[in-house]
Amino acid sequence: MKGLWDHLLAVVPACAPPVMAARLVKRCACLLREASLVAPAVAPVGRLRFTQVTPRTLTSSATSPSSHFPGSLSGLSEKEQVFTTRPEQQEVDQLIQKATRPEELLELLDGGHCLQENHAALMLIQLSRLLSDKPEYKALLMQDARFQRLLQLVDGQIASVWHGPLVRLLRSLYALALPAACKELQSVEQEVRWRMRRLKYKHLAFLAESSATYMQERGSQELLAELLVHLERRWAEIEDGRMVVAMMAKTGPLSEPLMNRLEDKCLELVEQFGPDELRKVLVTLATQNRRCVPLLRAISYHLVQKPFPLTKGILLDLAYAYGKLGFQQPQVFQRLAADLLPHTPRLTSGEVARCAKSFALLKWLSGPLFEAFVQHVLDRAQTIPVPHLCNVLLAFAHLNFHPEREDQFFSLVHEKLGSALMGLHPALQVDVVWALCVLQQVQEAELQAVLHPDLHTRFLEGGSPKDQSTFQKLLHINASAQLEHPEYTGPHLPASALVPRLSALDRKVTPLQKELQDTLKGLLEGSSRGSFMVPTQYGWVLDAEVLLDSESQFLPPRDFVAPHLAPPSGSQPLPPGAKSSVPLALQAGLPAVGVPQLWQPEPRLAGALRAGPAPRAGRWLPGGGRPVLRVAGTQV
Repeated sequence: MKGLWDHLLAVVPACAPPVMAARLVKRCACLLREASLVAPAVAPVGRLRFTQVTPRTLTSSATSPSSHFPGSLSGLSEKEQVFTTRPEQQEVDQLIQKATRPEELLELLDGGHCLQENHAALMLIQLSRLLSDKPEYKALLMQDARFQRLLQLVDGQIASVWHGPLVRLLRSLYALALPAACKELQSVEQEVRWRMRRLKYKHLAFLAESSATYMQERGSQELLAELLVHLERRWAEIEDGRMVVAMMAKTGPLSEPLMNRLEDKCLELVEQFGPDELRKVLVTLATQNRRCVPLLRAISYHLVQKPFPLTKGILLDLAYAYGKLGFQQPQVFQRLAADLLPHTPRLTSGEVARCAKSFALLKWLSGPLFEAFVQHVLDRAQTIPVPHLCNVLLAFAHLNFHPEREDQFFSLVHEKLGSALMGLHPALQVDVVWALCVLQQVQEAELQAVLHPDLHTRFLEGGSPKDQSTFQKLLHINASAQLEHPEYTGPHLPASALVPRLSALDRKVTPLQKELQDTLKGLLEGSSRGSFMVPTQYGWVLDAEVLLDSESQFLPPRDFVAPHLAPPSGSQPLPPGAKSSVPLALQAGLPAVGVPQLWQPEPRLAGALRAGPAPRAGRWLPGGGRPVLRVAGTQV
């Protein structure tokens, strides 16, 4: 220090005391900064090591932008550890990198090598890599005295380990399954917490992506919480699109505020993304069920406008993500269908089923693509698994799709299901037969299989949402057996099962339904001329129903025979010329698919509900989200 002081006095010219003092402090700050950059090693915390520095004139130092008085002393005033430049790679570094066995690394401790501050950390990092797929050796390693010495060496040099090796060291100690109470592990965790503000954002991101699961499992909740807070506060430092995509997938689910920030940053950088990054973002949003509309719109815009090629895997993932989120973008769907069509011959049966299901969830039908799916199934008739065939069939039912080669396709379906139907899960059996009813291709044996008491009893007594949905489909199957298959003799659902459950009648009324009911009550001048929330034995609850005589005058519907209700009501027969009409049905609680045309055998249900183009007689229409339904009253 005396030599430094003499050097300062030698280079400062004679001048007024205040000026000399100011220049002296500036020169001192400059020399301290340069000494910290070129020192060959780092001294213990609280001490600084100086090396010989080539003297410079006071003018060049004082005018240097990096040597201004406030900025140069600010870092020193915090008494933080000053790190040196990275030393050149030595022989021991190469030995660590080339090691292929844990024994080679542990032998370096007794080999007389000069181990500097990062070498012990690098050895532990390499150990974790070598043992990543050998968990049985980790327990033996804990009992090795050389490994314990290595841990103690790292503990003694932890303040000198560089930022990058430090975060990788913590991840390696987690991977080596050190006990949570291990002193060396706690020391590394504490060091990371102390340096949290000085770590670069990429180090924080790496630590969160690679170690968050370990922190949750091993009780390091405080470190994880502090890490997530720093990631959220410093989100503006993200400049790499790949980093934000990776963080959304691995770190975003751990913190809602962080995920919101990452979505904002992703929206800012989305223009720079390629097709793979767009795919990863969409799949991440779909997996976490996050429907960020601005981000989805931006991604959709770039998918339509940019001509980059989309591989088969990317196309399938995009279809899955849009279907999972239910985000409607017809231009994107047109591109997906057009790009998928040439890949169809090379798709596997599972990929065809997955793609068909995605488009069914979107309620979007591409005729050429689905015809290609049919051809794919027929070409692999002997090898296609039954579950994949069932998924394709369900997708066709959701979209009310009837292929051109209908006879061949459904012949294959019945052939495959003949011996395999009873071996499927009961809920899947109901789904498959329901799909065949929707497509008007069900056979008597298939109806008997699902309407048998041994199968449907479990769903009648179930209270879960999935059981209730399956029971609703059983009601539709039972109605199809009664009204569309007069030759079917049974079994049927018991009469007690046809009574609507309280959950079907107590659903919350939507504003549109309430407005409809109020309007109808005003037109009917009271509720005696019509019925509201009418439960039927076919699984539907109608919003309203009226009964008209031959002169179109209102009749009290509760007084006349109504065999379609659940339970049937009324005692008087219908007068000649009477007609029944359902003014409007907008029941939000109806199942996702299948608005049936109301059948002719029931005179009280002679009004036909239609959504979109008129179907053939007796067809069930897709109607998951039906904004408008029109009614055609029919004379009985």
